[in-house]
Amino acid sequence: MLFGLMIRLLAGYKAPVAAIVLLQLVQTAGNLLLPTINAAIIDDGIVAGNTPLILRLGTVMAVIAALQAAAAIAAGYLGAVVAMQLGRQLRGELFARIQSLSSQEVAEFGTQSLVTRATNDTQQIQSFAVLVFTMLVAAPVMGVGGVVLALDQDVVLSSVVIIIMPVLFVIMYLIVRRLVPLYREGQELLDRTGGILREQIIGANVIRAFVRQRHETLRFARMNTGLTGNNLQSALVVAAMLPSIMIVVNLSSVAVVWFGGHRVHAGEMQIGALTAFVAYILQILLAIMMAMYVLMTAPRAAVCAERIGAVLDTVPSIRDGQDLHGTPTDTHDDRPSRYAGPVFDGGGVVFRGVSFSYPGAEAPVLEDISFTAMPGITTAIVGSTGSGKSTLLNLVPRFLDSTAGLITVGGADVRSVSLDSLRGNMAVVPQRSHLFTGSIADNLRIAAPAATDPELWEALGTAQAAGFVRDLPLGLEAPVGQGGTNFSGGQRQRLCIARALLRRAPLYLFDDSFSALDYDTEARLREALDVAIGRAAVIIVAERIATVTGAGLILVLDDGRLVAQGTHRELLEISPTYRQIAESQLELEDMP
Repeated sequence: MLFGLMIRLLAGYKAPVAAIVLLQLVQTAGNLLLPTINAAIIDDGIVAGNTPLILRLGTVMAVIAALQAAAAIAAGYLGAVVAMQLGRQLRGELFARIQSLSSQEVAEFGTQSLVTRATNDTQQIQSFAVLVFTMLVAAPVMGVGGVVLALDQDVVLSSVVIIIMPVLFVIMYLIVRRLVPLYREGQELLDRTGGILREQIIGANVIRAFVRQRHETLRFARMNTGLTGNNLQSALVVAAMLPSIMIVVNLSSVAVVWFGGHRVHAGEMQIGALTAFVAYILQILLAIMMAMYVLMTAPRAAVCAERIGAVLDTVPSIRDGQDLHGTPTDTHDDRPSRYAGPVFDGGGVVFRGVSFSYPGAEAPVLEDISFTAMPGITTAIVGSTGSGKSTLLNLVPRFLDSTAGLITVGGADVRSVSLDSLRGNMAVVPQRSHLFTGSIADNLRIAAPAATDPELWEALGTAQAAGFVRDLPLGLEAPVGQGGTNFSGGQRQRLCIARALLRRAPLYLFDDSFSALDYDTEARLREALDVAIGRAAVIIVAERIATVTGAGLILVLDDGRLVAQGTHRELLEISPTYRQIAESQLELEDMP
C-alpha cells in the first residue's frame, strides 16, 4: 500500500526524481572511489615516496569530495521539495475525497480520525518520502558496490562480511516486526485521544455545569497515558536498534583489523588495501544502517498509508449524476440574481414512494413518503423528535440518497443531474447554523461571491440581522470566530438565513432554522421572507407550530411515515398527531 501510493504520487515528478537518483549516484560513486584512491596514495605514494603521485591523487580526492558535497546538497534540497509537494498533493486528494463523502460515510470514519489522517498521517508519509530520497537510493548502491570492491581488495577477509550481514538482517527483521503493531495501535490511540480532547473542548460548558472536570480529566489522562506508553514502547524498540548495530559494527571492525593485520604481517595484503577494505566494510555497514533506518520508519508510514488509502478507496455512495444534456455541469452562479438552471423549470419538488434506511438498520427512517412542494407555496414538515424530518429534507439536495422511490426537482430525477446543477438551484439553511472563520461579509459571499455591499445589507435586513451587524464596530467586516461562536445562536441563524437569501434560488430549504429566534423576530422574518423569496418553492422543517401555521402545505411525520398533509386548519380537524403537537404548544383558544 505504502509504495503503491508513493509510486502513484511520484508519477507527476519523474524529472525531479530522476535528478535525485542521479545526484545520489554521484555521491555514492565518490564514496566508493575514495577508499581505492586512498589505498593507492598509501601503497604507491607514501610507502614508495612518490610525492607527485600523492599530490595528483590528493587533488582528485579533493575534487571528488567537492562534487560529493554539491551533489548531497542538491539531492537533499530536491528531495525535500518533492516530499513537500507529495504531502501537499496527498492532503489535497484527501480533502477532495472527504468533501465527496456523504455525512453517513464521514460518520463511519469519524471526524477526528479524518482530521488525523489528513494531517498527522500525511506528515508521516511526507517524512518517509524525505528518507527515501535521501537514503533508499544510496543504500543499495553503496552496499552492493562496497561488497564488490571489498572482494576486489581481499577475498579471504571478505568472509567477515558474510558473517555480519545475516546478523544485521535478523536485527532488522526483529525490530520491524515489533514496530508494525505498535505503530498501528499508536495511530488508533492518537485518533481516540484527539477525539476525547475535541469533545472536552467543545463541551467545556457542559462539563463545568455538571461539575465533571475531575471525571473528564481522569478520562483524558487514561487515554493520554495509553498513548504515552505506546510511544515509549516504540521509542525503546527504536533506541535498541543503534546499540545493537554499533556492537556488530565495532566487533566487525575489530575482526577486520585483527585478521587484516595478520595478513599484512604475512605479506598477503598491503597496508593500503587493508585501509580500503576497512573503509568498504564501514560503507557496507553504513548502507545497512541506512536501509534499517528507512525500514524502521516504514512501518508507521505503512500504517498511515493504509489509513489514508481506506479513505481514498472509499467510493462515495452519492454519485454525481448528469445534467439534462448528458454531461456534468457547473452551475455555480456568482451573480446575486435569481437563478433558474437546467434542473428547475417550475415543476416543484416531488416525492413518490420515497423510503430511506441506514445500512444494517432494522427499520427504515422514512417509509413510503409521497408529496409535492410547488413553487410559490411554503411546504412545512412537522413531527415529533426523531420522526425523520431532517432526514427527509436532506434527501432533496442529496446529502443522503433515498433507498427506494423517486425524488424529482423541476421534473428531473435528482439522481440524473449533476450535484452542482442540483444544489446550484437551491439555498439550504442547515439545522446547525455554521459560520466560517473570516468576516461577516466573507460568510455571506459564500452564497454569492460577486454580491455587493448593498445586496449584503438587503439580505441582512430581510433576515432581521442588519440591526446587530450595524452595531458592530466593523460592520460587515466584523470578524467571525471558528463556527461563529462569537455570536449567539439567534444571530448565527439569522446570518445563515441571510447567506441563503443571497443565492436567490428557486428552491429554499430551511431545516429548523428559526428555533433560536423569539416569536416577534420570527414573525417579522417570515413576513419579510414572503416578499423576498417571491415565487420560489420553500420547504421548512419546524418544531414550533407557530412557524408553520401560514404554510400552504403541512406534512405531518410520525415514526418515519407521512400520516397527514394539509393546511393548519385542515390538520387540526383530521390529524390527531398534528392536533396533539399543536395543543402542546398553543393555547386552544389561540389556535386559528
